[in-house]
Amino acid sequence: MKTVLIGVGQAGGKVTSSLVEFDHDMGFESVRGALAVNTAEADLQPLSIDTVLVGQDRVKGHGVGGDNELGAEVMQSDIGEVLSALDGRITAEAEAIVVVAGLGGGTGSGGAPVLAKELNRVYEIPVYGLGILPGRGEGAMYKVNAGRSLKTLAREADATILIDNDAWHSSGESLEEGFDSINRSIARRVGLLFASGEAVEGVGESVVDTSEVINTLRSGGVAALGYASAEADDDADTNVNVVTSVTRNALLTGTSLPNATKADAALLVVAGKPERISRKGVERARKWLEEETGSMQVRGGDFPIDSERLASLVLLGGVERSERLEEFMQQAKEAREEAQRQEQEQDEADKLFQNDDLDSLI
Repeated sequence: MKTVLIGVGQAGGKVTSSLVEFDHDMGFESVRGALAVNTAEADLQPLSIDTVLVGQDRVKGHGVGGDNELGAEVMQSDIGEVLSALDGRITAEAEAIVVVAGLGGGTGSGGAPVLAKELNRVYEIPVYGLGILPGRGEGAMYKVNAGRSLKTLAREADATILIDNDAWHSSGESLEEGFDSINRSIARRVGLLFASGEAVEGVGESVVDTSEVINTLRSGGVAALGYASAEADDDADTNVNVVTSVTRNALLTGTSLPNATKADAALLVVAGKPERISRKGVERARKWLEEETGSMQVRGGDFPIDSERLASLVLLGGVERSERLEEFMQQAKEAREEAQRQEQEQDEADKLFQNDDLDSLI
């Protein structure tokens, strides 16, 4: 899939930069353009891709401070500047636009849905969201922002691939190391998905193409991506169990949204050397996915690449029934209610302080 990536906010810019770097290092050439958009000038400076600073008249390059309503307003007022920066990047060869954002901050969570809506109005190709949920240990504000943003982004984008920040985080890492590790994991998994069928080593028996990715995401709403890999034998006949086991691991333990197993549609991509990919294994894995996801729309195919391992990518379309997603939305609701309660208590305290019936202490 030939994509144009637009990172919004700090996390969005970093993930987009990682995706571009991975695509370049692998020689896939599936990323045909990239841009990072932010309200904080300092967050744009380290990036190796082209950037646009928005909201200068409102926040003077200092960011929106986690205020996603302000993030949405800034994007709406400066949308023309962003579209101008995209001139020449979204060409006739582009097959999809991907808006990348962390959904917990201010610029990404507020600006990404606004941008997705405008891009859908202007361009005829699909506009997808790649949204990153805040981890369980992050503050209430981030959960509230993400809950609101996700509902809006899922409505405005053609589909939104959701990534739980805790899903691909390794234990024992510092916070900064954890974010860097997550960015690399996202780049490897999402980058492989977008590159499927674009640049291949050898000829597979049934190579995945762009239409299969688009059709899997056609139901819209929220999507998830699973990934797992393992060492493989030189002989395909001995790799039947390897293919089936990595597919099971990709769905059951390696998804971007833990416990997301029920889906409207699914796509299985088995990547590796063509001579190592077992057709019997792929077919067995595809049938298992049908049973496990409860969907009869399960597509499957190869992604021939030069690797000593076999990897399984499982794209799930329509995973709104996910336990993790329901849990997160409930947490976001509770965090919002708690914030409203505290705000109400503060208002009452302010009114008491301003009561003219009380004498001043001084």
